[in-house]
Amino acid sequence: MSDFEFKNNVMHAEQVPLPALAEHYGTPLFVYAKATIERNWRLFTEHLPPPHRVCYAVKANSNLAVLQTLARLGAGFDVVSGGEIARVLKAGGKAERIVFSGVAKSDLEIEEALQAGIGQFNVESVTELEQISRIAVNKGVTAPVSLRVNPDVDAKTHPYIATGLERNKFGIAMADALPAYELAQRLPGLTIVGVDCHIGSQLTELQPFLDAMDRMLALISELAERNIFIKHLDMGGGLGVRYQGETPPPVGDYIQALLFKLEQYREQTGRELALYLEPGRAIVANAGILLTRVQSIKANKIKHFVMVDAGMNDLLRPSLYQAWHNIVNVENKLGVAVQGDIVGPVCETGDFLGQDRTLIAEAGDLLAVHGAGAYGFAMSSNYNSRPRPAEVLVSGEQHFVVRARETREDLWRTETLLP
Repeated sequence: MSDFEFKNNVMHAEQVPLPALAEHYGTPLFVYAKATIERNWRLFTEHLPPPHRVCYAVKANSNLAVLQTLARLGAGFDVVSGGEIARVLKAGGKAERIVFSGVAKSDLEIEEALQAGIGQFNVESVTELEQISRIAVNKGVTAPVSLRVNPDVDAKTHPYIATGLERNKFGIAMADALPAYELAQRLPGLTIVGVDCHIGSQLTELQPFLDAMDRMLALISELAERNIFIKHLDMGGGLGVRYQGETPPPVGDYIQALLFKLEQYREQTGRELALYLEPGRAIVANAGILLTRVQSIKANKIKHFVMVDAGMNDLLRPSLYQAWHNIVNVENKLGVAVQGDIVGPVCETGDFLGQDRTLIAEAGDLLAVHGAGAYGFAMSSNYNSRPRPAEVLVSGEQHFVVRARETREDLWRTETLLP
């Protein structure tokens, strides 16, 4: 089900026509449907009642209004920086529901996280264990830790978003996990609460998740033999969404397959484990679009170029990952179809939103780039000194600007001229 649908030949976001939003706020423009965010969230939570937990991966879309929407639903949050912790708290998220992941945490970030009273640290290395122990002891507190163990499972995804192989920078190798946990048990200022893994993003098959879970449950059994008892297994995020014909498993099937393995483990060992999941893309990707205006149509002897006002600085995924986003005219109209690339104004050959597309479009038309709710604005930049777009959240017939469009003065607000 989508909250971006055609009504009377004009695409709407919930009950609001997209041309009206473009007219009111300008383009490029990110538009989010609140109903989609809430519905996607409930698809997870209805299958994971307490003590299981769902923690939204903030890096996918960190807009305060998006975080606030999820916080009001009781969400946990998976963060990868001190800045993301601050955003979650600003949006009303509870500190004890924050899971702090990410490599190369700074002393200051760890200190602030301990001060806030976050739920746990997902620890990436033995060095980080020692770092957290040192800071916790100095502050006179105990830090809850879960070690991120690398199961060396091939997630069969783009190499830039694969995170579970030994050649990736993330996690502790499985062969080093037992001694790392034994060290964590000895170090002062730490309490072990879980085991964590994350094998990659945009996964569209169940088997890599299940393979990783088998390896993690085997590790948990070995830990129990050493009197190190785990309360929960954090299987990370990574469930894919449909951009172009992908067929990811339904959320319910995905969760039930994982819970079935936990039930088997309980029957074999008598030990209960809670399941933690950290979806990001699966919550917000199809809840957002990028609106962009056609500036002109350019043709040469080889192909056409649909020149639009959004570029790779606004939506980096096509250029960075060769990612495919469905792009449509927001009005069903008659005309001659154009076949070619949809490109922006950034001075790079890699500045495109779509290649080899066929659509009816002419100068002045409004296009919608679907699937832009995750890793859209979150990865945007000011490259070519381009102000970043506004973000708007739609709820029924209402719409709210949840981030104002940057001005040119914003581009140099933190800079100074020489005297």
